[in-house]
Amino acid sequence: MTALGPRPGPRTERLALPGVLSPEQVLSTVEGIAAVQHADGAIPWFRGHHLDPWDHIEAAMALDAAGEHERATAAYHWLVRHQNPDGSWYAAYPDTPDGVAAADPTDRGRESNFCAYVAVGAWHHYLSTGDDAFLDGIWPTVFAAVEFVLGMQQSGGQIGWRRGADGTIDSDALLTGSSSVYQALRCALAIAEHREEPQPDWELSAGLLGHAIRHHPERFLDKRRYSMDWYYPVLGGALTGAAAKERIEEGWDRFVVPGLGVRCVSPNPWVTGGESCELALALWAMGESDHAVDILRWIQRPLRAEDGMYWTGYVFEDDAVWPEERTTWTAGSLLLAVAALGGDEATTAVFGGEGLPRGLDSDCCG
Repeated sequence: MTALGPRPGPRTERLALPGVLSPEQVLSTVEGIAAVQHADGAIPWFRGHHLDPWDHIEAAMALDAAGEHERATAAYHWLVRHQNPDGSWYAAYPDTPDGVAAADPTDRGRESNFCAYVAVGAWHHYLSTGDDAFLDGIWPTVFAAVEFVLGMQQSGGQIGWRRGADGTIDSDALLTGSSSVYQALRCALAIAEHREEPQPDWELSAGLLGHAIRHHPERFLDKRRYSMDWYYPVLGGALTGAAAKERIEEGWDRFVVPGLGVRCVSPNPWVTGGESCELALALWAMGESDHAVDILRWIQRPLRAEDGMYWTGYVFEDDAVWPEERTTWTAGSLLLAVAALGGDEATTAVFGGEGLPRGLDSDCCG
């Protein structure tokens, strides 16, 4: 892996956002993520913690947004090498002194949204680099992952959240996870279209899933206390326009703490960086960029560490960061949010969704 340059370049200057991040601050955040990545491409939460596929991909996407394409490529090659024969990845792999021990996962469950997210990352990487050889090489990995995930789709369109270590599907569906899968299916369909390999079954599945998210909350576990369940149908692209605006306005006072960020769980006095940055991305996608910038500006004081990384959360009643960990995925979500606000084409494509297929329209169905 090549070292990052000592001073900001065009990519980090492009990610700078007045009032939020300077080019120098962007660079220190990118360097912070890069310092955690192993030589084989693995990106754990932080050194000594675990790796999960979803957060690994989020960090890789941030590296691409910052122009660190070699590092991002290595991250995707790690996924290709460690995909299970059924198309899945395990939920957690330990980070040991010798690196991420992929052969000895700490959680042998396989979560649907963790596995699907490779399609988002792969399409983002292709749009960032124009590397057709990469897309050709990762297509079998994406195909197998999507097939694995759709094997957990229920008759109502929702996606079962997990397949246990014994192979049993937990048919309960999470709105957050299914919304993330919806975004991933659209990216997978975009890859298939680009390769001129249509996948009509995926189109039907995406349509059914989008319909369930928009119209059938009863098909998902009740997690309304969690802010992710509030904004993820917007972030994942299932809700747009007036429906998205109505949903965000409905939960704003419950989850947003002015001057600090977004609660992870209501009414707990705990704002978290990942949720705050993801809400900013959702707001940007709705055309509410001013509010998105506000959120990103608010979290800088309580959550940005001296090394440019971000604490996971802040308990404002105690004026204390908690837990005391600086995670690559929190920093990654911040960089992706500023990339979208700055007009980075790959990031706006996968999170704005205007050019992504929506699948077959199922809104006429019950």
